[in-house]
Amino acid sequence: MSKKAALFLLVLFIASCNSSRSVVSTSKTKTATKTKKGTEVITSQPKTSTKTTKGDSDKEVQLEATSNVRTYEQEIRFYIASFQEIAKSNMKEHGIPASITLAQGILESGAGKGKLAQTANNHFGIKCHTGWTGESVRHDDDAAQECFRKYNHPSESYRDHSYFLTSRSRYASLFKLDKGDYEAWAKGLKAAGYATDNKYPNKLIGIIERFELYKFDNEVLSRDFKPVKKDVLSESSTGFYTIQQGDTLYSLSRKFNLSVEDLKKINDLSDNAINVGQKIKIK
Repeated sequence: MSKKAALFLLVLFIASCNSSRSVVSTSKTKTATKTKKGTEVITSQPKTSTKTTKGDSDKEVQLEATSNVRTYEQEIRFYIASFQEIAKSNMKEHGIPASITLAQGILESGAGKGKLAQTANNHFGIKCHTGWTGESVRHDDDAAQECFRKYNHPSESYRDHSYFLTSRSRYASLFKLDKGDYEAWAKGLKAAGYATDNKYPNKLIGIIERFELYKFDNEVLSRDFKPVKKDVLSESSTGFYTIQQGDTLYSLSRKFNLSVEDLKKINDLSDNAINVGQKIKIK
């Protein structure tokens, strides 16, 4: 066989081998792994970061109840605007003055800035008490780690506040009072044991008059009422003085010829914080 013929046969053999091979096509398959996310329950309102410019007229206010926080007038006014309608609605339905409800909410929650308000939507410092089956949180108050009610939304706290007062016999005497007499209600709450702070009534009254919360009572009662300004200087003859807007311990020390430390000592004050409507000893 010639060399050319042998070479030709070799080429045919190689070609036949290649044509008999099977072609395997491979492709990558993407595997999707689903991750099941847990449900995150958020019980307090989302915090909105707002940059507030505090002018000279926006004075710092210390609110001492279960909140014990410092806030500013415009923050309190924003709080009032947020909850005035539900306070008026509760007044119509349950007979609790809207001014009292709002003042308690402001004082107890620190205008919504206090720990209980932030973590449990509890704006009134209401403890668990017997019969409470809802969620709860622990918070230091009169004693360490006391049980407080927890709500899904502040509006639930407002509704429960009304139910709390109307459903307990200890507060029954309040509902015999004039719905427009916020002073009597403030004193009645303390007498019924809502708070242990002896200054509690004056703090509520001070907030109501400073922010004119009685106007919401007027709207519900369809009346026109404005508290008569007391002659506060004449009170000094009795040895007491009612704090007015703009007063400070320093200004009072100059007015009554006492040192700031003397005023703090005779009034058992731990710091310089005073509240509008609060009565202090000056002798």
